[in-house]
Amino acid sequence: MIETKGLTKRFGGLTAVDNLTLKVNAGEVFGFLGPNGAGKTTTVRMLCCLISKTSGEARIGDYDTGRSEDALKIRKLIGLVPDNVGLYDDLSAYDNLDFYGKLYGCTEAQRKENIQRFLTMLGLWEKRDAMAGTFSKGMKQKLAIARALIHEPELLFMDEPTANLDPESAKTVRDFILELKKEKRTIFLNTHNLDEAQRICDRIGILSTKLIATGTPQELEKALSSRGGTRRTVVLLQEQATDAILAGLRLLTAVGSVTAEGNKLDVTLSDPEKENAAVIEAIVKAGGHIQSVMIAGASLEDVYLKLVREGGS
Repeated sequence: MIETKGLTKRFGGLTAVDNLTLKVNAGEVFGFLGPNGAGKTTTVRMLCCLISKTSGEARIGDYDTGRSEDALKIRKLIGLVPDNVGLYDDLSAYDNLDFYGKLYGCTEAQRKENIQRFLTMLGLWEKRDAMAGTFSKGMKQKLAIARALIHEPELLFMDEPTANLDPESAKTVRDFILELKKEKRTIFLNTHNLDEAQRICDRIGILSTKLIATGTPQELEKALSSRGGTRRTVVLLQEQATDAILAGLRLLTAVGSVTAEGNKLDVTLSDPEKENAAVIEAIVKAGGHIQSVMIAGASLEDVYLKLVREGGS
């Protein structure tokens, strides 16, 4: 659905996006993670044909973002929720959506059906006749999402859709994205909210001007663990962590460290899948009674912070 090769954007002497090569598949929710100034919004604007690239290639479906004759076709394929919602404050919520539906050539029946559907899903149907200018920030954001979907686009770009929203509004937006995900819509999500990315996205790209890494949240976490950045931890819950148990674990060559807190043991291992059996055996031999065992790997936050700080090295 989206494919870039060496996509680059410079503003004078500043390189905002540097040699981005990326592929996003149809029906995928792809999250772009990165700090402020990483180039996320610039990337979206290039892909939406709102600004030109400096070099490289970018395609949306069968169309080239660099070809002026393809730009209008691309805009019909996509929906955009920008960082600045830009609604018509003197129009009602309903009329805002109806206006944009007409721009996209939707029939009256399509407009009526989609306006009711999306406003209902976003909890705004009862406010359909209220002026957009009277809406709170969260309500405006939800209205902007409905606007981006009014023409049933194949691809939806969302630039920080929950930024600066209160927890209730942010949850409504996240739940709505998850509903869209069930419909197998292709969604490109810019965010710096790690929890949001982990809950919603099928794959994640970490950007800091350059693309540092891509993969599922689980793949990124496992990759960092295997690099030794954060060794995966096996958490053992038992009746009591005795001195004998601690001593027995520390004799194992596979164990990096052992910490105890009440009936909880944290044991660092390089490969828990292979080494857990020896850990369990040592605990049982020392008289321990195991209640449960689980593996806790590097978190997405660990991955993000390490890769951004190191620039992917």
